[in-house]
Amino acid sequence: MSLKNLNPVNKNTPKRVAIVLANPAISSTTGWPVGFWWSELTHPYYEFAEKGYEVLLFSPDGGKCSPDAMSDPNDPSGYSSTDLISQGFIHTPQLLALIENTTPVREMNVAEFDAIVVAGGQAPMFTFEGATDLHEKFRAFYEAGKVTVALCHGVALLRYVKLSNGDYLAKNKTVTGFTNAEEDFADTAVWSMNLLPRDQHVMPWRIEDELKKLGANYIQAGLWKGFAIRDGNLITGQQNFSGAETAKLVIQALGE
Repeated sequence: MSLKNLNPVNKNTPKRVAIVLANPAISSTTGWPVGFWWSELTHPYYEFAEKGYEVLLFSPDGGKCSPDAMSDPNDPSGYSSTDLISQGFIHTPQLLALIENTTPVREMNVAEFDAIVVAGGQAPMFTFEGATDLHEKFRAFYEAGKVTVALCHGVALLRYVKLSNGDYLAKNKTVTGFTNAEEDFADTAVWSMNLLPRDQHVMPWRIEDELKKLGANYIQAGLWKGFAIRDGNLITGQQNFSGAETAKLVIQALGE
């Protein structure tokens, strides 16, 4: 199905994209504070800004959102130290201010946007089950034929979203998301640093396993490979290195 200029908000105005961040939470498995992942906001934001799109930030509850520590290029771990796009975003005051006061998802008017992008991070795995307003908005975007996107652990949302006919949105769809192999890698890393006992996992469940249970055709590109896949107007990205790939599919789907 071609999505070129499908349900444009206004052909004479810039495309508008809603990016949804998870609200801060405490992990029920580790006890650590969790949030969104910087590159899953900043890399899509960069791609959209280059095309002149208008981007607005939302979260299920609204208000201030907080990043996972290791996603910050300035974190002592150095894990994201090469993420220059996030570094630039963080050091641009008017952009950094965007995460201080996100709009509640319930106030989102689907008709005003061309696409929705749900970013990941660790918090979605603990908070999206109860984010029923987000479930409804995501379904509404999809059923309106608008570009409907989830990235990395943001794909956790597909465990919960059902269509108007009662079927899970993910059923019979080709999707990706954070892989079992990547979860294994994360678990092994924290075990090796003695941050968790070896019988305890970082995440309470796994996206790859659960999407397969729902009847999705789950695919992936390999450990830490940037990858995104489009099935009709549903786009999913594999993990935190897939923000640009995901955004480029959105831009392609919107016809510019």
